[in-house]
Amino acid sequence: MGHTIYLVGARAAGKTTFGGALARQLGCNYVDTDIHLRETTGKTVADIVAREGWDGFRKRESAVLRAVTAPGTVIATGGGMVLAEENRRFMRENGIVLYLSAPAEVLASRLQANPNAAQRPTLTGKSIAEEVAEVLAAREPLYRETATHILNAAATPKELLAEALAILKP
Repeated sequence: MGHTIYLVGARAAGKTTFGGALARQLGCNYVDTDIHLRETTGKTVADIVAREGWDGFRKRESAVLRAVTAPGTVIATGGGMVLAEENRRFMRENGIVLYLSAPAEVLASRLQANPNAAQRPTLTGKSIAEEVAEVLAAREPLYRETATHILNAAATPKELLAEALAILKP
């Protein structure tokens, strides 16, 4: 598989878990941009946002996207990667973009069930359910605009993987 495959979608869509499974199935390298950023800077997303603001974080995130793009790589991107027009264009021009789409209720219930959700700073200061709905509504058109294919991230991991493989290995 010589393509770069980008995974876009909201927090809790399953990009990290799915990305690892997809890369194993395809025999590809796998990179999660948030984890890469943490490993290369020694700082969490929360640390970077606290020190440099969201703008500083987004700049770093864009740089990581370019740094890790390579043929035969599955890349799980941060939920806000699509906010920058240059990132949307870069992903479309350099690979296949899979949007892991799930309803806000599914995403919110996953975040509530996952104590690690707290490691990401809140974007709105609202409850998880309200924030997820609001952020998803704002970003949904950007995810769709960027996507080469839209996958049902509310499916089971096994179903999601089968759906992606059917698209990627015609």
